[in-house]
Amino acid sequence: MAPHAPPEYPVKVGSMLYTFVDPHKGHEVAYNRWYERDHYYGGCLSGPWCLAGSRWVATRELKDLRFPVEGNAISDPVDRGSYVAIYWVEDGHHDEHFAWGAKQVVDLYGAGRGFGERTHAHTVLYLHHSNRYRDPDPVPVEVALDHHYAAIASVAVRRADGVSAEELDAWLDAEGLPPVFEAGPVASCAAWTAVPRDDMTSNAPMDLGSPPLDEQSILQLFFLEDDPRACWDRFVDYGERVAAAGLGEVTSAAPFLRTIVGTDRYTDELW
Repeated sequence: MAPHAPPEYPVKVGSMLYTFVDPHKGHEVAYNRWYERDHYYGGCLSGPWCLAGSRWVATRELKDLRFPVEGNAISDPVDRGSYVAIYWVEDGHHDEHFAWGAKQVVDLYGAGRGFGERTHAHTVLYLHHSNRYRDPDPVPVEVALDHHYAAIASVAVRRADGVSAEELDAWLDAEGLPPVFEAGPVASCAAWTAVPRDDMTSNAPMDLGSPPLDEQSILQLFFLEDDPRACWDRFVDYGERVAAAGLGEVTSAAPFLRTIVGTDRYTDELW
């Protein structure tokens, strides 16, 4: 299977901020409102070259679907992390946006616009690697965060020693992803490589959680048109097939629902 490619337009996503957080128990509603009504805009979306953003939530029931349970590369322990916010940054402007972001978060916290009752599970910058689509005329990844998909699946894959990125990509096209896409609600997959901690991220006014994935890993974001519980068996099967092919292993897989903006829906279902 060759990846479908939508028509080319000048605006392209080049980078992603993936920020995965737990509010402290008893502060769920306050956190949700602070993030949605202040930090989402003031700390991220208003920055230069930020194309789009979205927020997603893992209820207790969704957390129970995560795998692997032991040694998860993103959530360790496996149920760590409830809300993930994702932001696209335009290709060619990574340094400009994240230099602004590094200063902005310090300024906001200094002005009393932080939120201390939260813990980061995995806040990492990523560079765009590739896109794959189910449909011949798909929703481009560039507009996926604005398309109001019902859910996402976040899947980390680590290549086995001696396996090249090109070998893994070829297997994903030919064998790995077609069964995930076939006749179902999984519409697309965007793959990313992690940016190691640098001066910008190391100076954040909080601990950022688990470290960036290593250079042998990709993070895949799958966009789903339906509840992930209805198709999670596809991702369990995908993890088993990656291992059986001898190409590597899924080191983290987690489903999320889209938050319902302007409401506190799901804040009482996290634990």
